[in-house]
Amino acid sequence: MSELVRSFIAVEVGKAERRELLGLISTLKEAGADVKWVRPENLHLTLKFLGDVEEERLGEVKGFLDRAAYGTKAFGIHLAGVGAFPGIHRPTVIWAGVDKGEELLAGLAGKVEEGAAGIGFQKEERPFAGHLTLGRVRTRKNLSRLVSALERASFSSAVETKVDGVSLYKSTLTPEGSVYELIHRARLI
Repeated sequence: MSELVRSFIAVEVGKAERRELLGLISTLKEAGADVKWVRPENLHLTLKFLGDVEEERLGEVKGFLDRAAYGTKAFGIHLAGVGAFPGIHRPTVIWAGVDKGEELLAGLAGKVEEGAAGIGFQKEERPFAGHLTLGRVRTRKNLSRLVSALERASFSSAVETKVDGVSLYKSTLTPEGSVYELIHRARLI
């Protein structure tokens, strides 16, 4: 039996954008809430979570990623606003949203979704909501302070990043948190 590889497809975030996001996370940390914050090197925009994939199927995944990227022009996105799932007053996941370029990002996610469905992965039922996960709330400790911080939170400057590729990652769960390893990157034109 082959090894299972926990994997996902994502768009990378540049170093400058990462610094801005870390500043935002630092501000939110001041609320003292019990949140597992995403490590700087793990900040990304997920297009599709694949779950456990048999290692020998990764070639198929790389193939559909290359096809999804082929003919797709690179584009810019603007990160704007901070929110939470399922809602700001009951946060479980804290995120930064996508403003400018959201329709292009959704189009790319749609190509990825179709490619994944074409090789047997289950199609996502919910519509794509472009966001960048900043942290996951673990307990209700200082939750009201966190909600207040979220309501006031904003970026200190415009956060724009160029989407010039789609990446396949391996995700290894460790006691210290997830460790991501790049498996394949398909470049946009």
